[in-house]
Amino acid sequence: MTAQTPTAPHPRPQLTRERWFNLSGQWQFCYDDRDVGLDRRWHESWDPSAGVVERTIVVPFPPESAASGIGDTGYHRVLWYRRTFIAPHAPGERLLLHFGAVDYSAQVWVNGHLVAEHRGGHTPFSADVTGVLADSADQVVVVRAVDDPHDLEQPRGKQDWQEKPHAIWYERTSGIWKTVWLEPVPATRVEQLRWTPDLESAMLTLDVRLNRVPERALRLRLLLTHEGETLADSVVSMTRDRATISVRLQQADMTLERQRMLWSPETPNLFDAEISLYGNPAPDGSTAGEAGELLDAVFSYTAMRSIAASDNRILLNGRPYFLRLVLDQCYWTESHLAMPDPDAARRDVELVRSLGFNGVRLHQKTADPSFLYWCDRLGLLVWAEMPAAYEFTSRAVQRVTHEWLEVQRRDYSHPCIIAWVPVNESWGVPNLATSSPQRDFVTALYHLTKALDPTRLVIGNDGWEQIVTDVITVHDYTAHAEVLRQRYGSNAGVSDTLQEVQPGYRSVLLPGMTRDGHPLMITEFGGISYDAEDGPSWHGYSVVHSTEDLIRRYRGLVDALLDAPAVAGFCYTQFTDTLQEKNGLVGADRKPKADPAVLRAITRRPSAAVPADEIGSFEYGDYPSTVMTPPSPTVDFPERLS
Repeated sequence: MTAQTPTAPHPRPQLTRERWFNLSGQWQFCYDDRDVGLDRRWHESWDPSAGVVERTIVVPFPPESAASGIGDTGYHRVLWYRRTFIAPHAPGERLLLHFGAVDYSAQVWVNGHLVAEHRGGHTPFSADVTGVLADSADQVVVVRAVDDPHDLEQPRGKQDWQEKPHAIWYERTSGIWKTVWLEPVPATRVEQLRWTPDLESAMLTLDVRLNRVPERALRLRLLLTHEGETLADSVVSMTRDRATISVRLQQADMTLERQRMLWSPETPNLFDAEISLYGNPAPDGSTAGEAGELLDAVFSYTAMRSIAASDNRILLNGRPYFLRLVLDQCYWTESHLAMPDPDAARRDVELVRSLGFNGVRLHQKTADPSFLYWCDRLGLLVWAEMPAAYEFTSRAVQRVTHEWLEVQRRDYSHPCIIAWVPVNESWGVPNLATSSPQRDFVTALYHLTKALDPTRLVIGNDGWEQIVTDVITVHDYTAHAEVLRQRYGSNAGVSDTLQEVQPGYRSVLLPGMTRDGHPLMITEFGGISYDAEDGPSWHGYSVVHSTEDLIRRYRGLVDALLDAPAVAGFCYTQFTDTLQEKNGLVGADRKPKADPAVLRAITRRPSAAVPADEIGSFEYGDYPSTVMTPPSPTVDFPERLS
């Protein structure tokens, strides 16, 4: 925990403190295929002679991956981890132990004491370990993770339940697969931030939660700046564990786009925020912002941005906007769902932009917070999707709902996210068309999501069998551009497609759901494989054998949708090759299969639906001149393994 890596993003980028300590790197590791570790109390005594077949793993890479140093893709339900650390907190501080994600369930001990239990493979959790720290220098953390490959009630996304990847599913990502880190914190502290913009009233609202109800009245200060200019300096009193600060920005600032105050992919303007928590005021009558003892200080950022669906169009910041998305599974051959190095997220965002897309549809995976950070910073819209379970049972309903709520709580404040997608292609609800309970579940997820976040679009079930949604979405993998033109080139063609054609061999709209002004998007199309003949592969929906043919086919399909006045946006399948899926515009190694400038020119051509949609143009590398970097952490992130 000594190397300085300023470029490494904070593992919780919208609520940072100046000190955090990364526990990534070498851990002790073993499988527990007989599930005897709990009975033998491995969390208290890690003794190889007692049955622990010890190995070394590189955290946060899953043991199935080559980057972990293990590379074992077989069935292993129970995994154990152990390492020591030195407690970095000062007297009077508390010490939090954070886990970015452990798939699927986790138990955590520190010095033999159980400090945390968590279920959900894609969301973070933490524990205050101060009370169990030993007097000796070395502290011991042990993790037991359970990830049953055969459990189809578990939200698993595209992690395969078969031993070898088949069709469109890929290798599993078990155990610890996101950053583990330590954070020294005050006893009374800011625990959660929630930013909500409202363009109509030019109001920006910050909801703050503390870790506990304060024993005395406290004061909370928000300092909001944009490129060095103070936008707000507000103080409120806190007598409970939560408070709200609402800031009204100058109306002129919000309406004059030339001042570049709104957030969009073309102008990703962010406001930097300092949130300070103070104790009792000083006796000399100092101003509120300076009064009293400073108890806690955190850093954040936010933006002014709105998204809506109205009159067959998507509206970004109140203006019609054509969505040009690409399907992104955020998967790497060497590290699976885990990022291979701290800079991988930034490189992917830059690469997506270089191909001309203004957004991504995250597919069956929750994004790493650093990916959302760079989407916020560099300007890339995000459709956030819940990883699916594959059986419909009461347990699956509870698991999906619980984890979906945690996803929204973690990611709510990111301005890049414009849509929530709780279900994709009826995965986990296979009898949606005929089962009332399954329809009720999808409807409930939609309305629950809207209740928690009325500011974003919600797509109840992406692709087909839609019963409730803000955007009608269709998955259409025809290989022929002329067929796309016939299906979506006119309102009559769209009506016939939605009611009769059924491109995914499923009804697009279930009884009770009508188009009725909803925007129409083709959220999966293309899937063109290029030379998918080097070993076992899933060849996609069509195959080409030259760069020229790939460009020609891509141009034809994209042009057909850009020329369709009834289409409000699209999502091309897909960004990268993913194991046996060889239908990416770039390979698994992130090397483009065609000249990015050529692909960008095709992707960025004006659309018939919204001919003047963008606020301005952007090109690869055209980023804001001022980018706030979070405080440089003390970290020890493992170098990328080749």
